[in-house]
Amino acid sequence: MNDHYTVKAFGAASKDDDLKEIIIDRRSLQRKDIEIDILYCGVCHSDLHTARNDWGGTKYPAVPGHEIVGKITRVGADVTSFKVGDLAGVGCLVDSCRECESCKQDLEQYCLNGSTGTYNGKDQYLNQQTFGGYSEKIIVDEDFVLRIPENLDLQAVAPLLCAGITTWSPLKHWNVKEGSKVAVVGLGGLGHMAIKLAKGLGAEVTLISRSPDKIQDALDLGADSVVISTYENEMKAAAGKFDLIIDTVPYDHDINPYIATLNISGTLVLVGFIGKMDDALFTPPMILGRRSVAGSVIGGIKETQEMLDFCGEHHIVSEVEMIKMQDINKAYERMLKSDIRYRFVIDMQSLKK
Repeated sequence: MNDHYTVKAFGAASKDDDLKEIIIDRRSLQRKDIEIDILYCGVCHSDLHTARNDWGGTKYPAVPGHEIVGKITRVGADVTSFKVGDLAGVGCLVDSCRECESCKQDLEQYCLNGSTGTYNGKDQYLNQQTFGGYSEKIIVDEDFVLRIPENLDLQAVAPLLCAGITTWSPLKHWNVKEGSKVAVVGLGGLGHMAIKLAKGLGAEVTLISRSPDKIQDALDLGADSVVISTYENEMKAAAGKFDLIIDTVPYDHDINPYIATLNISGTLVLVGFIGKMDDALFTPPMILGRRSVAGSVIGGIKETQEMLDFCGEHHIVSEVEMIKMQDINKAYERMLKSDIRYRFVIDMQSLKK
């Protein structure tokens, strides 16, 4: 029996190359594996950063994509949780050590021995990097496969598997509930999901943005109010207001002005920017108000499933623009210009023709 088979995918051969159609290996079905025919795949900023090696360490060829929705076509002999024909999703993780303290707490995203990313990780079966969802099919251990609510628009579900869980996890960790006062900094793929999910949990939600052009968009998404951060009077009026701020801005920026808008014991959580902040933290507002600055990444598998179930119950999905696989390089260029409201999703049928 072969230890692999081939499928079509879109990948980059180097950091300077456009993505194009390539052939990749998928491992043969193991006893606990599930094969998913990929119907839709969301496009995340992490995809672009990985393809272009912005963070270093990219293994080539690189096949991005970790917002995957599809239909199960085969299951291994020991699979018990899924069957052929089920809708299924795969997010940012496809494995972890399963033994460390983080994994035992269903926090695989913080695996102390290093979790395995859906792409640019290590496929232990084929001794190669993992390849993501810009492909026809994917093979994943059933413990890292997610159930997709059947009442939701599948193409708009895909971004929930990264943008959704990235904002849901801090909302749950910091116990957002009915009456909580939450601010969201930035209105993009992450920010629009933070607004929808916080509203779903019953919070009073405010967008903080540099751009007055975003006011109506935020209100349409369910925000209760908007604060324009470049208007000094509006920032002063917001002082001491928020229990939690979710900062989704994906580039280096000064977070000090936001800290003063936190309530006593409030927390600002960074979810969008990975890197070094050039502006040092101004500590008096933190010390004098027991305020915190924290970071958060995606959620574990259990928490991601809870988020999907919540979205199914509350009819929450992402705002998406559909593209063909062949248009991914144009989509990347538009992402760099912030020319997207709010998430690209690839119709994978375009690859299979």
